[in-house]
Amino acid sequence: MTTAIYWRALDRFSAVVADHPDREAVIYPAGRTAAGLPEYRQLSYAELDEWSDAIAEKALESGITPGLRTIVLVRPGPELYAVLYGLFKIGAVPVVIDPGMGLFKMLRCLQAADAGAFIGVPEAQGVRIVFRAYFRKVKVAITVGGPSFWPGPTLEGWGRKPVAPLPDRTPAPDTDPLLIAYTTGSTGPAKAVVLTHGNLAAMIDQVDAAREHVPPGTSLITAAVAGILELLLGSRCVLPPLIPSKVGATDPAHVVDAVARFGVRTMFASPAVLIPLLRHVEEHGAQLETLQSIYSGGAPVPDWCIEQLRKVLPEDAKVYSGYGATEALPMATIESRELLSGLVAEAHRGHGVCVGRPAKDVRARIVAITEDALPTWADAEARAAELAKSRGIGELVVAGPNVSTRYFWPEQANRSGKIVDGETVWHRTGDLAWIDDEGRIRFCGRKSQHVVTADGPMFTVQVEQVFNTVPGVARTALVGIGERGGQRPVLCVELESGADRGAVETRLRERRAEFEVSEPVTGFLFHPGFPVDIRHNAKIGREKLAVWAAKQLQEAQ
Repeated sequence: MTTAIYWRALDRFSAVVADHPDREAVIYPAGRTAAGLPEYRQLSYAELDEWSDAIAEKALESGITPGLRTIVLVRPGPELYAVLYGLFKIGAVPVVIDPGMGLFKMLRCLQAADAGAFIGVPEAQGVRIVFRAYFRKVKVAITVGGPSFWPGPTLEGWGRKPVAPLPDRTPAPDTDPLLIAYTTGSTGPAKAVVLTHGNLAAMIDQVDAAREHVPPGTSLITAAVAGILELLLGSRCVLPPLIPSKVGATDPAHVVDAVARFGVRTMFASPAVLIPLLRHVEEHGAQLETLQSIYSGGAPVPDWCIEQLRKVLPEDAKVYSGYGATEALPMATIESRELLSGLVAEAHRGHGVCVGRPAKDVRARIVAITEDALPTWADAEARAAELAKSRGIGELVVAGPNVSTRYFWPEQANRSGKIVDGETVWHRTGDLAWIDDEGRIRFCGRKSQHVVTADGPMFTVQVEQVFNTVPGVARTALVGIGERGGQRPVLCVELESGADRGAVETRLRERRAEFEVSEPVTGFLFHPGFPVDIRHNAKIGREKLAVWAAKQLQEAQ
């Protein structure tokens, strides 16, 4: 007989329900006002608790058992949180993915998940039916939303109130899988990351600690995982209208409206949301009076954006730049005051971007740059001397209670991405960095994107930060043309609107000569608009730019 289990962290949620049953848990858009702004509806903590209980009850009846991998393709909203909490209450394992990665890449990933159940919107169910060969193990399929005549069981048909209390359950061991989340695949093949009960529970503690244990109040959420954690801390979660695969298209006027209307205190967003928000506030003189803290992640936030945000926020507000990955969230954070106290200027001189000190209980180390597997820490130490060739810059590896220790798929990723050190498993981030004397991580770029010339390695972010200060430059991207070991380093440049290309190029050439790390750049190519990642709309697709740059140089010959 299968043991009835649940996620221990839900005890926090139950405590909020008991103490504040009528508090709004999720405030979500539903239509528009006469003025064209979003109309919102609200779901209380008691209602979310009952609804997720009903889902847990019906899921068990339908054959979704503890440990069963269950694909969840539901848009951000109250339904998503009800489904996830319902599955967490019975120990089922949701499998979540970005549909924006492309249909066939997504199908391959979902096939690899080997799931037994599928909960999704009608469009997702249509994909499952048309491509049924990819979902042969799926025995239970539940549709969320859609027309009333949709065949098969639906979330609406399950109702929002359980028939009976859920049976007594035991907290699952911290090592049990809680969630399988896919990486974006923006800088390599998408991988299925196993996040355990303990991993997510540790994230809650880290978010709470980063906020200095101040109650969250009302939080504006633009990333689903942030909502999962915030609800466990008792937050009122406001979801502005957004398209998950195009968060950069979020209307900043809607964000300003939500902040003012609901007294938002904390905001989670990627640079793709923050930059348009800043520009909107500056242009329209909008107020963000209630915001006390902003947490950004997904990609490095431009330092000018952080500096300008400080000017439009209340004086005592804090702006945190977060650094993390699907496998380790968060890894490090840094607050704006420390960042702007001289660390930005150092980045502009080629020292790399400071992403802060490791998060609570996270340890960080640097290993030599290699594509080889490092099965044990002894293997990593054996290559320590190689760091001298890269001026001490190497691959960042991390370990901690929030760090995933394994991939569900592909198995090869466990061999290439993890280092076993006794009872500790170190995660290889694929990011290149160095750690300064104060224990702060200086991020220099992705390992897969670094350029290797005949004279040695060059690191994308480290070099780009030197050039990003040139007036008229929106952003830059270093790429290598040719085979590694003899690559030609070229800088792709995206101009600000109205910038004089000739003047910018002259200044870029002057800037190149000012620093040792930038001197090897052989030329500058101007691009109309960089390709970016799907999830955050902020990570630059340097692999695509390298192909484009090679073609441009070939045509110029």
